[in-house]
Amino acid sequence: MTTAPSRRLFGTDGIRGTANRAPTDAATALRLGQAAGLYFNRGNHRHRVVIGKDTRLSGYLLEPALTAGFIGAGMDVVLVGPLPTPAIAMLTRSLRADLGVMVSASHNPFEDNGIKLFGPDGLKLSDAQEAEIEALMADPGLAERLAAPARLGRASRLEDAQGRYIEAAKATFPKGLSLDGLRIVVDCANGAAYRVAPTVLWELGAEVVPVGVAPDGFNINRDCGSTAPERLAELVRERRADLGIALDGDADRLVLCDERGALVDGDQILALVAGSWAKAGRLAGGAVVATVMSNLGLERHLESLGLGLHRTKVGDRYVAERMRETGCNVGGEQSGHVILSDFATTGDGLVAALQVLAVLVEEGRPASEVCRRFAPLPQKLVNVRYAGASPLGDAEVQREIAAAQARLGARGRVLIRASGTEPVIRVMAEAEEEALVEEVAGRLAAAIRARAAALALATAAKGVAAE
Repeated sequence: MTTAPSRRLFGTDGIRGTANRAPTDAATALRLGQAAGLYFNRGNHRHRVVIGKDTRLSGYLLEPALTAGFIGAGMDVVLVGPLPTPAIAMLTRSLRADLGVMVSASHNPFEDNGIKLFGPDGLKLSDAQEAEIEALMADPGLAERLAAPARLGRASRLEDAQGRYIEAAKATFPKGLSLDGLRIVVDCANGAAYRVAPTVLWELGAEVVPVGVAPDGFNINRDCGSTAPERLAELVRERRADLGIALDGDADRLVLCDERGALVDGDQILALVAGSWAKAGRLAGGAVVATVMSNLGLERHLESLGLGLHRTKVGDRYVAERMRETGCNVGGEQSGHVILSDFATTGDGLVAALQVLAVLVEEGRPASEVCRRFAPLPQKLVNVRYAGASPLGDAEVQREIAAAQARLGARGRVLIRASGTEPVIRVMAEAEEEALVEEVAGRLAAAIRARAAALALATAAKGVAAE
């Protein structure tokens, strides 16, 4: 029996880490380009890869390293510069490319960067595909398999890439509707959508108040965007806007705020779009796909509409996979990744915002009424950082988790998971009573933190003894 190759470089959303340090350094990017290029270099046609990026300074490091790797594997490279992640997925299909690459660490600070890969169908690669590419990267004979001098690829720049995405995004807004008369604040997080998002909204008729549109290589996601929407809410109130839209660094997710400055998360957006599409006969599969993190309030709301909810593990690509399996066309995450497969193969914050705006226009009611589809149950999330091995496999930690779930009983749930991008255990508790949620989440997080520290000390002591 052959053992499947393992994934060590790839996390839940590609490769991510501190820029200019392994695995997000030039050497790794070069080898990734070589390995992924060989993996997708199949058939006798001229092979092509599309590479986009966000606005981080380190994009200038990783983009040319990847380009060199792909050229060495015999692939032509099409460079499109700063564009949202969903634009890269779209262009990969539109240009009939074999592969798409997005250089971005999404909502992380500028010090980090990452690499996401898309197949020719515009979908993120499966775990198995990523494992095979990692195996190629580790192959000592990789260099011997690269292209002969006469079969090297070439690099070119696609000058109208932004225009292509702008038109594709506008086409998702219902014909016959306009944003005339609406004032919209859009926070682009000094990231990949800083040019295209304000343009799309303005060309559809809105009065646009753009913020986070002055990237300098260092300020992506800094006190702005979907992870820091406080300034957005303040501006919406100051400018008496009808809606606020906050995107993250690569614009594949969003957070909204209504005219009062109240935040609207991904669960509410899913509820709104699903309800609207179901009423119009457009919702496929009779259900929505979301992750285990989505609020129980969303599940109950969908049940009241006669709709189902399929849950997956955390990660928008797992949502996309389940959508294909179930035939659903609406899915996403509480964090703001919203996948509308009628329009895109991955999360697209701008396109999701346009669907919300369409409902606002059709119903003629303020966002504070339109965007509040259900009352969420109290939910508490605590991040427990650890050093060394994950404490989740420890028997004592498992007993604490079981005790926490027993404490909630049928009134709620606990969810414990390891982050796919950093050494963090995410502890979530949810129930109808807020005080109970706070108590259970706090006690469980403290117990895991203490046990993680004890395990780290024991490991260190063994290391000293071995010396």
